[in-house]
Amino acid sequence: MTKILAYHVRDDEQPFIDEWVREHHIQVDSVTEELHDDTVALAKGYDGVDFKQRSLITDKPDLYEKLHAYGISQLSARSAGIDTLNLDWAKANGIRVSNVPSYSPRAVAELVLTQAMQLIRHIPEFRARFQDNNYVVDGLRSRELSELTIGIIGVGRIGSAVARIFHALGATVLGNDITKPREDLKGVLRYTTKDEIYRIADVVTVHVYYSEKNHHLVGKDEFAKLKPSAFFINDSRGHVIDTVAFRDALLDHQFAGGGLDVVENETQVFNQKFADETPVPLYNELKQIPNLLLTPHIGFFTDHAVRNMVVESLDDTLAFLENRPTEHEIHF
Repeated sequence: MTKILAYHVRDDEQPFIDEWVREHHIQVDSVTEELHDDTVALAKGYDGVDFKQRSLITDKPDLYEKLHAYGISQLSARSAGIDTLNLDWAKANGIRVSNVPSYSPRAVAELVLTQAMQLIRHIPEFRARFQDNNYVVDGLRSRELSELTIGIIGVGRIGSAVARIFHALGATVLGNDITKPREDLKGVLRYTTKDEIYRIADVVTVHVYYSEKNHHLVGKDEFAKLKPSAFFINDSRGHVIDTVAFRDALLDHQFAGGGLDVVENETQVFNQKFADETPVPLYNELKQIPNLLLTPHIGFFTDHAVRNMVVESLDDTLAFLENRPTEHEIHF
């Protein structure tokens, strides 16, 4: 009987795994541990591996060699991001890789809308006033979406969903992407340069994948271009922006406020609970900034998105094991 091991399974994912098992009559065993050097032996005796990571799997090739020795020939990620893998080591050991590139673009896009509306309506600042028993509204008058320009860096699946939502609500939408303009977005947004977006957009939101090329794609120079009244949102990957530069620019009032669902070194913080401060000093500083909205990487966290991540990754795992093609395979 085919056996699959699923790493790092949360309680909210298990019902969807059980649903898939009932439909396919395949054994799937779940563990809460991530896939690392000290947990790779759990995969021994299994045919396939389904996983989700927030931290680097390993910094040496031994783990991939062990998987190969166990007869594991694939790794199927329950996420879009695969930057926790070393694809060269996977290829050297005959391991094919898949991800779930589009589990629910709208889930992330709706979080962007939530963040943008709270920032535009100054909800963080009003909350801070309330905590000080201050109910004065002076100085925090808002503008309406129909007056605003939304700038999107990265117009892929998520970025295009963001564009459609804000266009439908009456905003002017600008976009920039390394690929040619999408035909299905004609009349929804205008493509332009990143420089123009930074200079004129009232809300700038980033939706690019992470790679070495995109490391600190947005930094000191980009933040300096923002209007003092602008808001900046990053729901892509933490390392896409220079967080220190972001903090400094925000504290220096170079722009009006921000929203971060992802941060650098987030694996030391998110999905954990602390009695006192977190082990990341910079994150502790960010928490104190009143016009900054922080969320613990929840862009994906909807019922629809979680189900798609589980079901599609297990479908990919089975396709690999049955030597069938899957459109989600990463070719490298």
